Amino acid sequence: MKILIVGAVAGGASAAARARRLDEYAEIILFERGEAPSFANCGLPYYVGGVIAERDKLLVAPKQRLVERYNLDVRTRTEVVRIDRTRKLVVARDLSTGTEYEESYDNLILSPGASPLRPPIPGADLASAYTIRDLSDADRLHQAVGGARTAVIIGAGFIGLEMAENLVHRGITTTVVEMADQILPPWDPEMVTPVADHLRDRGVRLQLSDAAKAIEATDAGLRVELNSGGTLDTDFVVMSVGVRPENQLAVDAGLEVGTRGGIRVNASMQTNDPDIYAVGDVVEVTHFVDGSPIQIPLGGPANRQGRIAADHIFGRDSKYRGTQGTAIVGVLDMTVAMTGLSEKALMAANLSFEKIYIHPAHHAGYYPGAEQLTLKLLFAPDTGRILGAEIVGGAGVDKRIDVLAIAIQAGMTVYDLEEAELAYAPQYGSAKDPINMAGFVAAGVLRDDQPVTHVAQLTSDGADAEPYVLDVRTAGEFEAGHIEGATNIPLESLRARLDEVPRDRPIVAYCKVGQRGYSATRILAQHGFAVRNLSGGYTTYLADASHEQQSVEA
Repeated sequence: MKILIVGAVAGGASAAARARRLDEYAEIILFERGEAPSFANCGLPYYVGGVIAERDKLLVAPKQRLVERYNLDVRTRTEVVRIDRTRKLVVARDLSTGTEYEESYDNLILSPGASPLRPPIPGADLASAYTIRDLSDADRLHQAVGGARTAVIIGAGFIGLEMAENLVHRGITTTVVEMADQILPPWDPEMVTPVADHLRDRGVRLQLSDAAKAIEATDAGLRVELNSGGTLDTDFVVMSVGVRPENQLAVDAGLEVGTRGGIRVNASMQTNDPDIYAVGDVVEVTHFVDGSPIQIPLGGPANRQGRIAADHIFGRDSKYRGTQGTAIVGVLDMTVAMTGLSEKALMAANLSFEKIYIHPAHHAGYYPGAEQLTLKLLFAPDTGRILGAEIVGGAGVDKRIDVLAIAIQAGMTVYDLEEAELAYAPQYGSAKDPINMAGFVAAGVLRDDQPVTHVAQLTSDGADAEPYVLDVRTAGEFEAGHIEGATNIPLESLRARLDEVPRDRPIVAYCKVGQRGYSATRILAQHGFAVRNLSGGYTTYLADASHEQQSVEA
């Protein structure tokens, strides 16, 4: 058995190591265009920012280790330039000498990854306009940061915000330009608005609903011209506007690709040529939740896909379940995470859903250091099946998103979250964990114990009359800020003041985070009122209103 693997890093290196463990005698050749066959590309921004001080720490599996431990033929600085499917061979080019040669295969695994996009604007190819994909990119940026005072980042996705965080660590004044009206476009806007506010508080300038029109060299550095008409003078630019699958090798060989360029594969990672597999950022896969074709470049799925391809080559019935987009990013002491489908994705796919917001502490409130989370749960309105979740906060976000990611894979419902038994001690969680609380609230919605409404529905609550907005917080909380037009009747006095609440209008009750609003909803419903609780309360209202205001200003 002779296996050729094109591209290492995550998917290719995993496939090579797995193949060796399955067959001690196979000939396995790993081609890598770069200098290092397996490095931590997710760690590159942190090397630039000095958080990872030693460059060698980024080498996950140095070439010599792959050679000695796995008996692999590792050919770095070598590019595969052509596939001859008829003769079952590839043409490889040694980038050091320019020499080309042929190498035959029994099976071929493609793992070339995805390359950073450069926006099609003048000046995108200037020397001080960087992208970051590999160690050499990180080296150049690391050097550029050393003598710089200002930077402009184009794109507010994962890499853009990780770069912003690390440039702030290096004391560089940073501006982020984003075409969308929000940071982190895959998330729902109201969830990331607090993160945008946090970035501004830490000195990062956000230029949302705008885009770079051109980049030009000046005597002092670079000048970025914006679509809005403004300009930004800077020492250097980092472009992080997305990635494109490196599919040219596959396209030239006649392999099928999807509408967005990802190589099409089956559940065993085979292309339309059964002897050729593809894994990692270059492939189109199906979304685990709704089965739609997607491309989500993530390290975890790439590693699993590499193992699956190797398994299948050696006769094992190994299949990829699909990608559900579980992702997490740290932004200057805040954490943002998601799994499954977002609300915007569900709406685009025309899928029915319900949603709830909760704002619990990440561990018991009486124990020092409790930090508030904001958790959004999306679920099917008929079965309660969990469709997606987003969490923003500080400590504890990673734990909860991982629980919900497993819940989605297991096909669990919000009723299952009510019953989930999770580890509890006051410094780690609560007797009713945020996961349980999300289940209680969502299941309560489906049981009609607490009908909910949302901020966008406050003026169109599905009724002929405008809703009567009832603030059940204390008078002091109400005076400090409230929803325009709301009436304040604190929860503790609500039963005694029911005659002040109109019976000819729908009622929307709210508090700070939704808990007192829920209690008010139960009281009013049992007294014959048509009432709904504002999910997430005033906290969610403020986030939504802040996003709307930022969109107007942009």
